[in-house]
Amino acid sequence: MCLGVPGRVVEVQGLQAVVDFWGVRRKVSLEIVDQPVGPGDYILNHVGYAIRRIPQEDIEGTLALYEQLLAEAQSGSTDLMAADVSGELQAAWGED
Repeated sequence: MCLGVPGRVVEVQGLQAVVDFWGVRRKVSLEIVDQPVGPGDYILNHVGYAIRRIPQEDIEGTLALYEQLLAEAQSGSTDLMAADVSGELQAAWGED
């Protein structure tokens, strides 16, 4: 299973954005995102591409869900979704 990872847009430069993922900043392509984004918006990132802008009313719940999944993964849970989210974040953090 492949999941996207939510992040907060810090800066936009054309079709590239600098996005903060829990304190780690990475460049993300905006070529296929479903709506325009700007600094302060949250996006769902998948393999270096913003695939959608997270609606303002969904941000709090989305971040809480991912934080719960990360906590479960760190606790050694066998939950496959928690493991996948952890893997996606580790991959995002490791990219240059």
